[in-house]
Amino acid sequence: MITTPAMPKSASKRRRKTRTSNINHRPPVIASKLKVSEIDLAPGKEHLVCPDCSTWVPITGMLGTPKLVPHHTGRAKTGEPRRCAAGSNRPVTIDVEAGALRTQLIEGAPTAASRRATKVLPKPKVKPVPATSQVKPAPLSAEQVSRVFRQHQQQCLACKGEAKNRDGQTLPCPDGERLAVTVLRLLRQEPKRAAVREFFARERRRFDRQYAAAAPAKRASEWAAVEVRVSHADAARKTFPDGARPADGPSVPEKPEHLERHNQRQAELGRQYAARKASAA
Repeated sequence: MITTPAMPKSASKRRRKTRTSNINHRPPVIASKLKVSEIDLAPGKEHLVCPDCSTWVPITGMLGTPKLVPHHTGRAKTGEPRRCAAGSNRPVTIDVEAGALRTQLIEGAPTAASRRATKVLPKPKVKPVPATSQVKPAPLSAEQVSRVFRQHQQQCLACKGEAKNRDGQTLPCPDGERLAVTVLRLLRQEPKRAAVREFFARERRRFDRQYAAAAPAKRASEWAAVEVRVSHADAARKTFPDGARPADGPSVPEKPEHLERHNQRQAELGRQYAARKASAA
């Protein structure tokens, strides 16, 4: 191709990495003190996470004095970009090898992948405690309270007469007295409670007899209500002609096709069964 003075010259290809002689006077970034996931020393792709702005930044000058290139913070490519003045041109001390760093990264990958979240165990569903107004006290019986009273007498020293005060007088037992009063009250009320229980049992038996007596009449009335519709359905079904009987599958013969062969086979099976029976005995 022939060029003329009127044709513009093509611009030279710009370097991908920023080249500058400025050096930040802050202490250098030590590569060995960074996490394996915060630095990449692949040839031609040297990057690390800036300790000041937590942004991935290229490393320039790998053949001489490595340092971080001038860069923006995480707000780069926005309407208000901000330059990281503290981390730009900061020296980097490469005291690890790229191969060793890559080995650590590969070894750590299966460990991270093998982690699993702890299995979430469902909490047991506990029924809410009923309110005080909803609690139904269990009815006490004289036998239950008498059993508790006897157990109390066996364990209580005051009921046995062995508990005494400083003057040597026997101490009373308020718990035993309360249990004794309760037992006497329940014994007085037991005939009335038995009468109430007998009344309810008698009413239940009367209700069962009435229900059993009324069941046939109820069934007859229910059948009378549907008898007309049933008779109409039967009459309508009789008007249809008798068709072929539906069959779910091929017909099965009721008798063997070759009766003589069948009898011979049955006789042979009988002899084999008798021989096995005799050998087993």
